[in-house]
Amino acid sequence: MILAVDIGTSTFKAAIFNYGGVCLKQTAIPTPISGGEAESGVWLAAFEAAIARLGELGGLEALVISGNGPTLIPVTGNPEFGGGSLSLPAGRALLWLDRRAAEESARVSELAGAYVDPSFFVPKALWIKNRKAELYEKTRYFLFAPEYLAFALTGEARTVIPSQGFERWYWDREMLEGLDLESAKFPPFAAPGELIGTVNAALASRFGFPPRLKVFAGGPDFFVSILGTGVTAAGQVCGRSGSSEGINLCTGERIMDSRLMSYGHPIKPLWNLSGIISTSGKAIAWARELLGMEALPHGAFYEAAAEARPGSQGLIFLPYLAGERAPLWDPHARGVLQGLSLTTGRAELARAVSEGICFAIRDVIAVMEECGAPVGEIRVTGGPAESPFLNQLKADITRRPVLLPAQRDAELLGLAVIGATALGNYASLAEASKTLVRIDRIFSPREEALYEDRFAMYRELYRTLKPYFHAHY
Repeated sequence: MILAVDIGTSTFKAAIFNYGGVCLKQTAIPTPISGGEAESGVWLAAFEAAIARLGELGGLEALVISGNGPTLIPVTGNPEFGGGSLSLPAGRALLWLDRRAAEESARVSELAGAYVDPSFFVPKALWIKNRKAELYEKTRYFLFAPEYLAFALTGEARTVIPSQGFERWYWDREMLEGLDLESAKFPPFAAPGELIGTVNAALASRFGFPPRLKVFAGGPDFFVSILGTGVTAAGQVCGRSGSSEGINLCTGERIMDSRLMSYGHPIKPLWNLSGIISTSGKAIAWARELLGMEALPHGAFYEAAAEARPGSQGLIFLPYLAGERAPLWDPHARGVLQGLSLTTGRAELARAVSEGICFAIRDVIAVMEECGAPVGEIRVTGGPAESPFLNQLKADITRRPVLLPAQRDAELLGLAVIGATALGNYASLAEASKTLVRIDRIFSPREEALYEDRFAMYRELYRTLKPYFHAHY
């Protein structure tokens, strides 16, 4: 059996899988986090709570971990195993939402020879050095959320780099020297599926794990979701919905464009062409609170949205509530509701937010196709993917079929794919992914000519307002 753990921004998830991809047990621990920072210890406490809920775990053979990002944790000490519980001193985590390192981003981009967003790792580490010198001096390692948990469990510090081509968004020795960052604070790289270490004996006994339980590198949540949705052929897309949205297109060759990210696909020799939307699920959460619906089930928001007609009575929403990454890479962009009137109601607002998120997805897809990369079916995962309304809306606006896998939490299934392959149960990640992923439902695009004009207006609205954003933010 494989224990899969995914550290989300708002939810910590854990599940037990057998080698056939069947989820035997699963649990989720809420980790309510607001703003751009978080106490790192919340994820250690969530791990302990999740293990307590899962119960008997003596038959485990592997633990694989993924998590949100780009999130950076300044670890200030070593794991303390004596008490038999998780303990690892660290400063506050800088989440992927944190984009304060604008000046540092400019310096890093200059050295990299390409744009590196303030949300990424090295700008954040340099920001800590420049703005919080005492914390920087105390920092033993800069780690990401999954590696932080792995270090707390094993005492082995590693940085999981997903694939070839990802170096620009991480670092190399020349980059660190150019920024006067101490290379010792940045642990050695490990690839997904590589053995990090084994769980400390005292912790294994405390949690009911078998002795020397192997901990394998997982990777960022979007990366393992590609495997967990079965995106194994050129033209397929993994649409990972969470607080943010990752659009990951499988391509047969590498395509370079400054508006997108390009790096190796989990399955060689394929490549991944990616665009990340900063606030999708986070925009929905914002709208639910704005409309006084935060205490209601999530489905109530989509039920309200479905009451409005397509086009939301002329309302257009730009979901740039934390700036925007792909394809704009504009930290100054801001959210906009354009077209409000006295007849605008809750249903129109809810639908406009939903449509705006789908327009942002189409924006990324349109840029991909401008680069010569054909886009076919979209396989969705994550919390918002539970909504049939939103899945159908994505199909209608993107003009692509939307496929919903049977295992909704693709991160967890993708971790099972990595673990089962690392243990030798499958010859390759491709074989494991194709075998374990099953499709539950397909949403076919309906003829919605209105959305062609609305999408053009969506794009034009940002272009019109961009000078204002940059002058005032």
